[in-house]
Amino acid sequence: MKLTLYFREYCSLCHQMLAELQPWQARHGFALEVVDVDADPILEARFNELVPVLMDGEQQICHWHLDIPALAAHLGEIG
Repeated sequence: MKLTLYFREYCSLCHQMLAELQPWQARHGFALEVVDVDADPILEARFNELVPVLMDGEQQICHWHLDIPALAAHLGEIG
């Protein structure tokens, strides 16, 4: 499984979500692609005020803050 974190370098919430994802990634072994939305005008327009946004393909898992129940459910830990 590969998750994508839409991110901005200067965004403190983005860095926080990236740090909070590390133990989840270690436990579940998913790949994590970090994409700077400011490098792509289409992504910037799509995600502008929502970053950070955690996605699995086109499915949004959460934005702004890591939603632990949503991530756990997505990874099959609950539900």
